[in-house]
Amino acid sequence: MIKFYYNTAPNPTKVALCLEEMGLPYELVPIDTRKGEQHTPTFLAINPNAKVPVIVDGDATVFDSNAILLYLAEKTGKFLPGKSAKERGEMLSWLMFVASGIGPYSGQSVHFRNFAPEPKDYAVNRYTFEAQRHWGILEARLGKHRFMCGDAYTIVDMAVWGWSRLIPVVLGPDAPKQLPNLQRHLAEISARPAAVRALALKDKHTFKTEMDDAARLAMFPHLARKVA
Repeated sequence: MIKFYYNTAPNPTKVALCLEEMGLPYELVPIDTRKGEQHTPTFLAINPNAKVPVIVDGDATVFDSNAILLYLAEKTGKFLPGKSAKERGEMLSWLMFVASGIGPYSGQSVHFRNFAPEPKDYAVNRYTFEAQRHWGILEARLGKHRFMCGDAYTIVDMAVWGWSRLIPVVLGPDAPKQLPNLQRHLAEISARPAAVRALALKDKHTFKTEMDDAARLAMFPHLARKVA
């Protein structure tokens, strides 16, 4: 059985969707990052980058959410767009676009908007602009296609869905109105039974919610250097 190290952040949630869509049995292993559980020797032994999600599938350990999606798709043969070089190239391009653009810029936008100390105007402007630019590219793509790879629902859509649920947090409360194609895409995936089950995982464990000093140091270790 697959061991799934997770919490309720966007990247673990898209892996939860993938596991549920594929009907794969898995054991949940909660990692509470606000308590610093990602820095324990046990967890660092499976992911030296101290991030969730991670899956352990027999002898295979896979970290990075997009790598996990690709691993599971290739393992099962499910939710891939097709076997041609064109289809695979398209799928890999958009999957890596989410990995290298949507996730990092959206995450930094959330960080500087909500958690970074002042002064932060430049950083907020920088990451909000880049997040908007990246989301605009997906908006245009979904204006031409039902799903990211055309008519086929794939792991790329799961990767997008993990983050698109948080667009108001990333870009502000009015942003969804400016991204109607993404909202249509989000609603269609969120209505799928697998998505409902994936989101319900949050009720299985209680994670720390307060962002106190201990949580800040656990999630943003560079603050410890500033204090020192």
